Amino acid sequence: MKTLKETAVGQTVRVKKLAGSGPVKRRIMDMGITKGVEVYVRKVAPLGDPMEVTVRGYELSLRRTDAEMIEVE
Repeated sequence: MKTLKETAVGQTVRVKKLAGSGPVKRRIMDMGITKGVEVYVRKVAPLGDPMEVTVRGYELSLRRTDAEMIEVE
């Protein structure tokens, strides 16, 4: 199992599953991160948080704790 948090900069991955529940999962889904969508990791901040990704043609910043809940392949 690989999460978005472990994905290297410059890689494109496909979302396999969203872990977590309730408002946090809902917020991630509202940002456009749903099962089957491709996510491109653009860059990671110097201290590792947040990470910047491209989803559905727009840029998004994600906390590492949120990225940990996104299972990718």
